[in-house]
Amino acid sequence: MNSIKNIDIELIKKYDTPGPRYTSYPPAPAFSQSFTETDFRNEIQKNNSDDNQTELSLYFHIPFCDTLCYFCGCNMLVTRSRPRIAEYLEYLNSEIKLTAPFLNKHRKVGQLHWGGGTPSYLTPEEILSLANSIHSSFNLDPEMEAGVEIDPRGLTFEHMQAFRESGFNRISMGVQDFNPKVQKAVNRIQPEEITRDAVEWSRKLGFKSVNLDMIYGLPYQSLESFEESLRKVIDISPERIAVFNFAHVPWLKPHQKLIDKSTLPPPEVKLEILKMTIELLTQSGYVYIGMDHFAKPDDELSIAQRQKTLYRNFQGYSTHAGADLYAFGNSAISQFGHIYSQNYKSLQDYYKAIAQGKFATALGYYMTKDDIIRKDVIMRLMCDMELSKGKIEQKFGINFDEYFKSSLPKLEEFVRDGLLELIDDKIIVKDMGRLVIRNIAMAFDAYIEKMMKEKPIFSRTV
Repeated sequence: MNSIKNIDIELIKKYDTPGPRYTSYPPAPAFSQSFTETDFRNEIQKNNSDDNQTELSLYFHIPFCDTLCYFCGCNMLVTRSRPRIAEYLEYLNSEIKLTAPFLNKHRKVGQLHWGGGTPSYLTPEEILSLANSIHSSFNLDPEMEAGVEIDPRGLTFEHMQAFRESGFNRISMGVQDFNPKVQKAVNRIQPEEITRDAVEWSRKLGFKSVNLDMIYGLPYQSLESFEESLRKVIDISPERIAVFNFAHVPWLKPHQKLIDKSTLPPPEVKLEILKMTIELLTQSGYVYIGMDHFAKPDDELSIAQRQKTLYRNFQGYSTHAGADLYAFGNSAISQFGHIYSQNYKSLQDYYKAIAQGKFATALGYYMTKDDIIRKDVIMRLMCDMELSKGKIEQKFGINFDEYFKSSLPKLEEFVRDGLLELIDDKIIVKDMGRLVIRNIAMAFDAYIEKMMKEKPIFSRTV
């Protein structure tokens, strides 16, 4: 699907409610302190039997940034102290040395990602040193997908060389908005020229894919100003573009209170921006993958969606379905077997655990059989934009309609509004239904009603 015709803004507005992004199921608020370091240690041993050849995905969290972006929702820390960063890298290296012996050496790493924070805030020497530790500790596939998040502010060609020499072949970079007034309001001054320089360097060095992130709903944005920025991004011609709805959650991220709420565009303008974005990007040749993501037709994301092999994890949409995710660094979340495990968020707690030779497990979750079934249903809906009841029945030995008898009535309103279609044994998300796919997925979420009654924890869906 390349376009959505006749977007009904009033209808989409109806579904603009808080909800999970389903990078995991159950969502992260379900994780519990009852899952301990001992549980993680037992599970990592069980997951690495000699006959387990499942592909590995490795994530490394670099939490530091030079300055605070007021819109940020990441687990990050602002510091100018290079010794503080060097100390973190020592502990990260200790966590690598603690974990690597547990992993079956025959298992290949098919996916590697550094996120943050700002991985490019490391010096070129630090980048190469961390990469060397990873390369010497794990069985990396020479053809692996290796992505890193960078910030063009303060970036040098030497940084990009270091990432390329370290085996990275993809970069992701925040743009948010090129408008100077918007940039000033969110404390992220990023001239268009330095963004273009970073993309030009990546192409010169042979990176195979560039992703640019934008955010709509920021202070002072208008339909016209955002379209101007979007056209500049299209002119840069990245392989992927992500356009996120600003998650204004000051109760979770207190620094967002630095944004003057009166300067935020009203919901009607945000929806107009979303409508324009989808129309302009699809007219420009990008495929609307779903939720926030667009990709060129020959990109792996587009191909995976056509082949129904697309997947979601904590990095968003992914082409590496079935890989076991091991995550390193403070706040990082691992996902393998039927468990989730999150490291301590505070550096002090993270350092204390690692110094004692323990995994830095703070929270985790054991999935039930019901969780596994519902996760698969939500995954297929969000990735394929359709679901075969028969395939779910065959895979899990259930009667779909009977098993989901409390969920199916919740789909009726989407059907009436022309967002869903039920044909024989298939649930098909219509073109405009893609805009409310999070809401559709919520119909199959066994935890959502309880979570929504508690304190606000989710961003809005549109």
